[in-house]
Amino acid sequence: MTYSLIWDLDSIFPGGSHSVELEQRLTQLKEQSASYHQLIEQWTPENDADYQKLQEILALHEKISDGFSQCGSFINALSSADTKDKKAKILAGDLFSQLPAIQLAETIFTKKLTEISDEHWQALISLPVFDSIAFRLGEIRRDGMQLLSEQEENIINTLSLDGLNAWSSHYDTIVASILIPFKEGDQTTLLSAGQAFNRMMSDPNPEVREALFIAWEKAWSDKAPLLADTLNHLDGFRLSDYKLHGVTDFLEKPLNYNRMQKETLDVMWATIQKNKQPFIDFLTRKAQLFGKDKMDWQDQDAPIILGDLKEKSYSFDEAAAFILENFEKFSPAMATFAKGAFEKSWIEAEDRPDKRPGGYCTELPETKESRIFMTFGNSINEVATLAHELGHAFHSSVMWDLPALDREYAMNVAETASTFAELIVADATLKKAETPEEKINLLDIKMQNAIAMFMNIHSRFIFENNFYEARQNGLLSEDEITELMLEAQKESYQDSLGTYHPHFWASKLHFFIDDVPFYNFPYTFGYLFSMGIYAYANQQGSGFEGQYIALLRDTASMTSEDLAKKHLDVDLTKPDFWQAGIDQVIKDVNEFLELTEDYIK
Repeated sequence: MTYSLIWDLDSIFPGGSHSVELEQRLTQLKEQSASYHQLIEQWTPENDADYQKLQEILALHEKISDGFSQCGSFINALSSADTKDKKAKILAGDLFSQLPAIQLAETIFTKKLTEISDEHWQALISLPVFDSIAFRLGEIRRDGMQLLSEQEENIINTLSLDGLNAWSSHYDTIVASILIPFKEGDQTTLLSAGQAFNRMMSDPNPEVREALFIAWEKAWSDKAPLLADTLNHLDGFRLSDYKLHGVTDFLEKPLNYNRMQKETLDVMWATIQKNKQPFIDFLTRKAQLFGKDKMDWQDQDAPIILGDLKEKSYSFDEAAAFILENFEKFSPAMATFAKGAFEKSWIEAEDRPDKRPGGYCTELPETKESRIFMTFGNSINEVATLAHELGHAFHSSVMWDLPALDREYAMNVAETASTFAELIVADATLKKAETPEEKINLLDIKMQNAIAMFMNIHSRFIFENNFYEARQNGLLSEDEITELMLEAQKESYQDSLGTYHPHFWASKLHFFIDDVPFYNFPYTFGYLFSMGIYAYANQQGSGFEGQYIALLRDTASMTSEDLAKKHLDVDLTKPDFWQAGIDQVIKDVNEFLELTEDYIK
């Protein structure tokens, strides 16, 4: 079967950034937002005896929410696939200019919910029509307790367009201008950030990796003054917003967003911290296989090619076939869904200039579709990334029939389905290994995820935590920010590396995302949570699929702790669950160390 490497966007809105249908939907959104505001203004909870008006408000909210996501996902897809699409940037501005009006209506609505007496509130959420969304309505009511006046909230939301949102958009503009010079023979090629990153971290030639890493660091260092301004003002705006709302702990919002207790976050990192040594041993052994005493930053994801091993290369079609075959073993529903995604050209995978770096899955709730963005490079790493993003898409698909409020799952559980899908592929490749050299190569690839979760992402969390602490006292210079990043990496990796990436803060999009602060710890949560689900799936066998889908459908309607208790019967506030997941990974480390012992003597 041959699949397209270029996604189909015309089936969403034909005509790309010049789509007439998109313009019409944007106009319709404005009209719906005006009607939404009017409905809310007229709504008096005490006079809505049968709550018919409330149902109308929620139905219109769903149309606006789905419409905004549909348009936003499409416009972002245009910008990702072509960073030079200037019209797409203007369209994004047009879409987000509608946010303050929507947010004002939601502020009024939320404040009205908070004014309902506890007695009437209990009566409301006990009605069958609201039963499925009672949890989310409760969250909205809780958050409403911190709201300022409608006028003040509207001012903040309006200023966000040229504040928080603008600084995040400014980062994308800077990234689009970055070109990395790379010399091969007598020819120098200018690589985009995405192209350079892929080669820097995975090219089998250590000289290529080192040369690209030096050029990469220099490129981000050159842009550091601009990016320091961007980060300072983006997070400064967010901190000012917190202060105005009486929020004194900058982790409160990300924890609430991820429906996690601080106790859960603390015990997760503490358990990881206690188990760092095996992962340091892994990095050191891998460095030794490269003829070095310590691991260099750019070598962490480099392939280990021993003996006569030729690292397996996958065409896009071969990757698709491999994923479908192995999804089928765990869940026929996953395999059927993924096959449809390939056949309908939902995936942008072509390796070409002017694409944004990285990969993501985005949802299109109005048409009940997804789109996946990545740059496919024929390695098993890209096969894993493809499986990861298909996991995200499958997660969304099992929730498409739920109310919009029950589809708003947080980032930590969003990473659950994706990492689960990735684990399926990783273990499948290991089982197919025919020689010790091949198994070493595949164990290393599987371990790259663990190293990212326990070391790299931990350093991101440490950095962001320390940056927020310092930013509360004023602006930080580019040198101070870079020093914070370096210190965080050394702390997380426990000084085990030979070289570090001081300007990682500048190169990582996640630090510059405006809607979700602390875009780091949810990845590690999702990874370990998936380990627990994966172990459970292997125990359950064929009866697992229905339980898995039931868990995914609950991800937006309860806390993380309640989700784990209900579906896995575990307590996330205790170290046992986290330790069990880490122990599974340590088994892979020990096997890797045993298999590679003879290669360093």
